[in-house]
Amino acid sequence: MSRKGNTRAPWRLLALPVTLPWRFLAGLPPFLREMRGFSRRARYTVATRGLGALGSDIVGELGRRLRHGTLAAPPSPQAVALASATAAPAAVGSGPRRALAFPSVGAPVVSVVVPVFDEFERTYTCLASILERSGDVPYEVLVVDDGSTDETRDIESLVAGVRVLRDGTNRGFIAACNRGAAEARGEFLVFLNNDTLVSPDWLAALIAPFGGTVPGEGPVGLVGAKLVYPDGRLQECGGIVFSDGSAWNYGRGDDPADPRYEFAYEADYCSGACIALQRGLFERLGGFDSRYAPMYYEDVDLAFAVRSLGLRVLCQPSCVIVHSEGGTAGLDVGAGAKRHQLRNREVFAERWKEALTEQPPPNANPDAARYRGSGEHVLVMDAITPRVDHDAGSVRMTHVLSLLVGLGCRVTFLALNRRMEGEHTRALQDSGVEVLYEPTLSSVADHLRKAGARYGTVIMSRAEVVEEVLEAVRRHCPRARRVFDTVDLHFLREARRAEVTGALDEEAVAALEARELELARACDLTLVVSPTERELLSRLAPDLAVEVLSLIDEREATEEPFEARSGVLFVGNFQHPPNRDAIGFYLREVHPLVMEREPAAELTIIGAEVPRSLRRLAGEGARFIGQVTDLEPCFAAARLSVAPLRFGAGIKGKIQTSLALGVPVVTTAVGAEGMPVEDGREVLIADDAASFAAAVVRLHEDAGLWRSLADGGRRAMQEHYSPARARRVLARLVDGGARPPRGQHA
Repeated sequence: MSRKGNTRAPWRLLALPVTLPWRFLAGLPPFLREMRGFSRRARYTVATRGLGALGSDIVGELGRRLRHGTLAAPPSPQAVALASATAAPAAVGSGPRRALAFPSVGAPVVSVVVPVFDEFERTYTCLASILERSGDVPYEVLVVDDGSTDETRDIESLVAGVRVLRDGTNRGFIAACNRGAAEARGEFLVFLNNDTLVSPDWLAALIAPFGGTVPGEGPVGLVGAKLVYPDGRLQECGGIVFSDGSAWNYGRGDDPADPRYEFAYEADYCSGACIALQRGLFERLGGFDSRYAPMYYEDVDLAFAVRSLGLRVLCQPSCVIVHSEGGTAGLDVGAGAKRHQLRNREVFAERWKEALTEQPPPNANPDAARYRGSGEHVLVMDAITPRVDHDAGSVRMTHVLSLLVGLGCRVTFLALNRRMEGEHTRALQDSGVEVLYEPTLSSVADHLRKAGARYGTVIMSRAEVVEEVLEAVRRHCPRARRVFDTVDLHFLREARRAEVTGALDEEAVAALEARELELARACDLTLVVSPTERELLSRLAPDLAVEVLSLIDEREATEEPFEARSGVLFVGNFQHPPNRDAIGFYLREVHPLVMEREPAAELTIIGAEVPRSLRRLAGEGARFIGQVTDLEPCFAAARLSVAPLRFGAGIKGKIQTSLALGVPVVTTAVGAEGMPVEDGREVLIADDAASFAAAVVRLHEDAGLWRSLADGGRRAMQEHYSPARARRVLARLVDGGARPPRGQHA
C-alpha cells in the first residue's frame, strides 16, 4: 500500500552530502562547543520526557541544521536582531579609520579597564562601541597595553581621551587588570575584554543593580553581562560552578531571547569579559588573585571572594555584550594561554574546597543548578502581566513578586494569555522575576508537565485563573502549597452590584459564592485584601486558612500646599464595572450640584477603556484625559479625589493611592470598607448625591480640614499598607517549604 507525503525514514534526514560544503565545515567549531553540554542536556531530557523524546530531538535538530547547510545552529530572528543591534559601530567602516575622541570627565562614576595585547583592530572597534553607546554615565577608559608589538603602541595617535598605561613588558591578563584598577578614579570598576562590542546604554544597565534595583537577600557586590557570539547565539548568561570546581556557561549556544536568559538573577560567577564592582571592594579583596596568573579562573575566584563577604553576584541580561570568545587567547585548552585553564581549575578547587561542598554535583541539571537563592521556587499565575499604570491590582502584584524575590525565593511569573508585554514584562525581569511567554511557552499545561515538580508554592491570582489551572497544578506540582489569591471576592462584588442595579439574581450570586468557596477549599491557603473579607470567609467557611495580604504602597506624599492645588480627581480602569457605575453616578447626580456651589472644583477623570456613554455625560467642568503613565503630577495638582463607589469588594486602590500621596478623599461606605479610615479623620464618607456633593465642596474650600485629612490619611497608609507588612505575610507563606538540593527538582 502506497503512502502519500514524506516517506523518508528519520535516519535519512541525517545523511551527509557526498561532498561536504564549506558552510558545513565552518559549522564544526561552534557545533563542537555546543556538544560540551550535550550530556547534561540529554540527561535532563530523558529524566523529564523520556528516551524517545531525546532521539526525536536529536533527529529533528540535526536534520534542521543539515538542511540549513551547516552544523552550526541557525540563530533565531531575535538573536539576529540582537546581533545587528550590537554590530560594529559607525566609526568602523571600510575606509580609513576615524579618530576617536573620548570626553574629558573630571569625576568619573565608572572606570572602564580594557587590558590589551596586540589585536589592535579588535581594540579600536571595542573602543568605538564604548564611545558611541555608553549614554550619559560619566566614565573614563583605561587601556592597559600589556607589551603589545603591533599598532597598539601608537594608539594615542588615533584615540584621544583615554588613559593608556604601559610598562613595556607582557605580564598577563591579571596583572594588566590590576594595574588598570590601581590607576582608576571611578566609584565603579568595569573590566571589559578588547574582543567585545557593547550594546546601547550598556553601562547604565550594568551598574543599575548596585542602586538596589534588583531585590534580594543582601547587597550586590559584582554584576556581569549577558554575552552573545557575533552570529547572535548566546555565549553565556551567568555561570554555574559545580562541586568539583568545573564551570558551566549557562545557556551556551542557545537563543539569547529565550525568557530563561532575560531576567536578572544571582549567579555563581560571571565571565570576566565584562564585569563591574565597586573599586573599594576590589581593593579590599586585593584585586584579581595572582595565583591564577596569567589568566583563567580569576573571575570565578573573584565571584567566590565577593560572596564570602556576604555580597551577591548578579547576571544582568539587560546589559548585552558581543564577545568573540577566544579572540585573544584561542579555544584550545592544550595550547597557548588557554592551557592555564585546566591548571587553574585545580588551584581554584583547592582554595575553595569548603565552599564547593555547597555547589551542585557535575551531573546536575543546569536549569535548576543556576539558582542560588536560599528560598523555594514560587510560581505565580495571573490572567495578564501586571501593568502598574493600569490598575491597583497590578501595583499590588508587582510588589508581591518583588517582595518574594527579596525573600530569597526563585520566582517565576506566568500570565495565562502568554504574552510578552513590552516594558511591563521587562520591568519584572529587571527586578529578578523569570517571566514565561510565547513562543517559548507553548501552553500552561505543557510547562507544568515539564517543570511543575520544581515549585514549592504556586500562587494563583483571581478565581478564573484558579478555575483554569487548578487540576494541572494538582497533577504536576505534587509538593507545592496551593495559594488562592482572591484579589477581591467576586461573589460579594456581584451581590452588591445586583442590589444597586435592581437586578438581583439570588441564585446566580449563590452559585458564584459556592464556586469561589469550592476553589478556596481546594487550596491550602486563601489570600484576601481586607480584614472585612477575612471575617466574611470565617463565617461562611470556618474551615479555610485565610491570610490578609492587602494593597501595598511605598510612595512619598506630594508636597504642594493646599493653596497651590485646585480641582477634583477620579482614577479608575473602566473595564471594571464598579468604576463605570461610580463615575456615571457622579457625573449625573453629584457633579452638577458641585458646579453650582464651587465652579473651581472641576473634575479630571483618568483611566483607560472609557465607554462612549460615559464620555457623553462629561459636561462643563468635567474632562476625560485617558490613561496616564505617571499619576503623581495629577495628584500633586488636585485638591482632592473622589471614589463614589456604590458596589465593589476588596480594598480600593484609588483611595489608597490618593491617601498615600497626601490627597484627601471623599468616598462612600462601600469605598471605605475594609480600610483603616473613619469619616472626618482620614476621609469624608457620604452615600447620597447631595451629601457627597456637600462633602466635595467643603473639602475643596476648607484648608484646615484638608490638612487634617491629608495628614491622617497618609499616616494610616504608612501603618497598614507598607511593603514591610506585606513582606511578613509572604514570609509566613513561603517559610518552611522543602527545598531540593541545588541542581535537582523535587
